Amino acid sequence: MTPLQQPLFNRLALIGFGLIGGSIARAARAQGAVRSIIATARSPQTRKRVAELGIVDQVVETNAAAVEGADLVIACVPVGACGAVAKEIGPHLSKGAIVSDVGSVKGSVLRDMAPHLPAGVHFVPAHPVAGTEDSGPDAGFAELFVNRWCILTPPPDADKAAVEKLKTFWSHLGANVECMPAAHHDLVLGITSHLPHLIAYTIVGTADELSSVTRSEVLKFSAGGFRDFTRIAASDPTMWRDVFLANKDAVLEMLGRFNEDLAALTRAMRSGDGQTLFDHFARTRAIRRGIVEIGQDSPAPDFGRRQPTLPAEPLPRPYAADNE
Repeated sequence: MTPLQQPLFNRLALIGFGLIGGSIARAARAQGAVRSIIATARSPQTRKRVAELGIVDQVVETNAAAVEGADLVIACVPVGACGAVAKEIGPHLSKGAIVSDVGSVKGSVLRDMAPHLPAGVHFVPAHPVAGTEDSGPDAGFAELFVNRWCILTPPPDADKAAVEKLKTFWSHLGANVECMPAAHHDLVLGITSHLPHLIAYTIVGTADELSSVTRSEVLKFSAGGFRDFTRIAASDPTMWRDVFLANKDAVLEMLGRFNEDLAALTRAMRSGDGQTLFDHFARTRAIRRGIVEIGQDSPAPDFGRRQPTLPAEPLPRPYAADNE
């Protein structure tokens, strides 16, 4: 990415400063997308850490103070908090400012934020489909959005120039940008993101509750599948609680379809129907290949990858005390 000759925005206000907010700040500064960045966060400890990191120009105590004079405001908070943030900042927004967010549910964000935003302010909700299981101001990095999708869900009456300007902003942060209606976004993300998280939380929780398997065995013998589930299940609990409550209709619909498919596979196993199992696995394998082909993941092996050399000394035996 080549830094901009002229900033797209004069003043960026970030409300909330976790993984996404911190990554936006780092990327926007690296790309010269904004002239200055002002940030705030709910806790004094987070605000103190943001100031120590030196990646924004100013840290303030309140949301209202953060948006004063800003021409781009991004709420980087859990979706359940978006309505309260909009109510607080509404009277302090500059005319012509673009207000956006980063939540992974869009219908509830539109419903909760729009009534509190005054005329003359452009509301363009957004969802950068990127992240890690880490959180907090230290978790962010400038490359987080590179070659990832950022979905904009502007309301039907949104100002087209404002939408295009926000698209350009995210493009310069490295993202691929697409627009779609909020309801369609929530249905798509219900199957591609929200349901997988719900399944991961369930599987890891079930493993933790098994009395016949010790906790050390679950950790020690975790193969690639379970290990990857634990990564997803380590995601921020506040954020995902809000996601499931805000997008419950779409997730419940996807969960119903999942349960039907799971029941079909259960019947195939009970009846020894290997062909049904094979056909299903072959179809899902093709989906993985498609994700790799469009550049959304690497085909390189992860768990079980080759090591350059054997260790010179035997490795220590982990969890020996649990087995001796």
